[in-house]
Amino acid sequence: MKIVFTDLDHANHDVETEIFKRAGFDVPLLECQSEDALIEQLQDVDIALNQYAPFTRRVLEALPDLKQIVRYGVGVNNVDLEAASAAGVQVCNVPDYGMHEVSDHALALSLALIRKLVPMNAGCQAGRWEYADAMPIRRQTRMTAGVVGLGRIGRLYARKMAALGFNVIAHDRYHQPNAEDGTDQLRCLELDELFREADVIGLFCPLTEETRHLVDAAALQRMKDSAYLINTSRGGIIDETALAQALKEGRLAGAALDTTEQEPLPADSPLRGIDNCLITPHMAWYSEDAAQELKRKVAEEAVRFASGEKVLWPVNRLPA
Repeated sequence: MKIVFTDLDHANHDVETEIFKRAGFDVPLLECQSEDALIEQLQDVDIALNQYAPFTRRVLEALPDLKQIVRYGVGVNNVDLEAASAAGVQVCNVPDYGMHEVSDHALALSLALIRKLVPMNAGCQAGRWEYADAMPIRRQTRMTAGVVGLGRIGRLYARKMAALGFNVIAHDRYHQPNAEDGTDQLRCLELDELFREADVIGLFCPLTEETRHLVDAAALQRMKDSAYLINTSRGGIIDETALAQALKEGRLAGAALDTTEQEPLPADSPLRGIDNCLITPHMAWYSEDAAQELKRKVAEEAVRFASGEKVLWPVNRLPA
């Protein structure tokens, strides 16, 4: 089988290359940034290692030899899964490589907002030394953390927040609490109830048509004006115009986002210039350990498929 990297913005792909070399594959790195480039350069390709390149229905229907796409990361929003299934293309991701990093990042953002670290640092750097500028700050053991989405990362965040003394509640339409993963200890609520009750709300759900703008103006209206909103999943889950308005009007105490609807954050984004909105550049997944694990697992999944072995992380279901 012929394997290619469709696109990659990493400094190198030495980890993958070594794995492919041991398996007997020479895998070239292409520069596919568009549908046309994919259609032109992948005509005889069986397996595509993909980061950002758009595998739309048009692309998938134009690549009869393609059999597998392995996505760098968890999200597969740049792949039309329905079209891939119809074309008989197995789509795989790496769902577990950065779960500790993302949950830690969400935890760090939560504490930074609650303890008001960013404005306090700015004040001290400017020569002001006054803790009263941070008032009010609440004790964590008297606060409730709401977890939206009980996948791998959401469960870790819930566990870590509970360890810090937060009362933890959750919402997940598709997850049944059980003792095996510890979620039997969580009080699960309807989403509107969680929005009303939580002091810190962490979003850990995939971006789908169902979850797009899950947090809209109406949802924000239900939240406490003292609440903090954390998003380390996908930017489209939040209506950013509505969020910016709520922050500016004091109807929400703060927000921290690692992902935005458009990345990088546009110059005209309504979230720019808002003091109580922390934004990091889609880096929650990152540590050197996670980056190396991602590279290794992407290559190993492709080799498994090429060798006729069962893949570990299929995202779509192929027709029988």
